[in-house]
Amino acid sequence: MSRHDDLVRFRHILDHAREAAALVRNKRRDDLDSDRVLSLALVRLLEIVGEAANRVSEDERARHADIAWAQIVSLRNRLVHGYDSVDMDILWRILHDDLPLLIAQVEKLLPREPER
Repeated sequence: MSRHDDLVRFRHILDHAREAAALVRNKRRDDLDSDRVLSLALVRLLEIVGEAANRVSEDERARHADIAWAQIVSLRNRLVHGYDSVDMDILWRILHDDLPLLIAQVEKLLPREPER
């Protein structure tokens, strides 16, 4: 896998993580229970983050060992294979406690975006 492929994966992680973060902004935990479309969208976005993380090369993961690659991929697997028993309390904590850190970490791996 090329460095370019890894950069594409980092971009996928960042874009989908940012979208999930934007969706929960100004939301409450109860919103996950009352808004099915919101909860489905968040689960799907985190699945994509995990799948993209899984496709990052081993070399690149080793270079950035501060990122919780195994946990991100494990979350994806749990969401896909345990779709019928997703704990929304855990999902909420991940969205609020872990996702901002991941976004910050991945932003550092990508070239600066031009100002608009």
